[in-house]
Amino acid sequence: MSRSLYTDFFGFTERPFTLSPDPDFLFWSDNHKKALAVLEYGLMTHAPLTVITGEIGAGKTTLIHHLLRNAEKDITIGLISNAQGGRGDLLHWVLYSLGINSDPSDDYISMFQSFQNFVIEEYAQGRNVILVIDEAQNLSMEALEELRMFTNINSGKDELLQLILVGQPELRDLISAPGLVQFAQRVTATYHLTNLNGPGTRDYICHRLKHAGGSGKEFSIMAIQAIYQETGGVPRLINKICDLALVYAASEEREGVGVNLIRELLADGLFINSEISGEVVQMKKPIGNVLNKAAE
Repeated sequence: MSRSLYTDFFGFTERPFTLSPDPDFLFWSDNHKKALAVLEYGLMTHAPLTVITGEIGAGKTTLIHHLLRNAEKDITIGLISNAQGGRGDLLHWVLYSLGINSDPSDDYISMFQSFQNFVIEEYAQGRNVILVIDEAQNLSMEALEELRMFTNINSGKDELLQLILVGQPELRDLISAPGLVQFAQRVTATYHLTNLNGPGTRDYICHRLKHAGGSGKEFSIMAIQAIYQETGGVPRLINKICDLALVYAASEEREGVGVNLIRELLADGLFINSEISGEVVQMKKPIGNVLNKAAE
């Protein structure tokens, strides 16, 4: 199978639609601009807790990667993804994310002392410590309360530790629980990242096509409308269906993607939209056949 799939056929420098978070492809919708503004506000004001939520595939992780890549040099950042477990397990994740050496046999007090000493030393060197926790909706109430306790590390007037929590909408419900009133009171900035609307979906697709060296006109307006209706404007789902559509188009040597091709792709069951409907669509045509044909 050719590694280029459809890139050579369309003259792309790379695949415009992949599922891996890539800050280079970040599309600045109005919502993404606002979410970034909230994140930057949290950093500039030394907010103890900033919360960003959004549906699966809305672009939260890509936004965070952009923030990390463009962070100032006087910031020390620890990134934690999918942290789970009880008291002490989270602290292990925190130490690991910041590169703090610890022994598995260390008790909680020893680990916390190492963490606190690190934060204070970074502050003395003129650096703020920021912990970014992705998929934070998976944390327990006990873990969130533990995080709140971490933010009590301060110099009397300055916050030495800032937390950025990123997660699905359930995170907002979790934070609003009666048992987390003190945690909620420490949240200084929050934003919910919504899905793209119709025009936003069109601009998103054109943006990624052009960034990969295309004309931005490889998809017809009607095809884009069909994609929006099927995906609900979720960027990850848009990437899935557009990537498959380009494979289809290249395999049949079509110069672009029209609405009939999108309908054919959906009818063949290659696109799984479980992130919207909660149902898995069975594939009617083996995807290997399509990919092999595209590589011929």
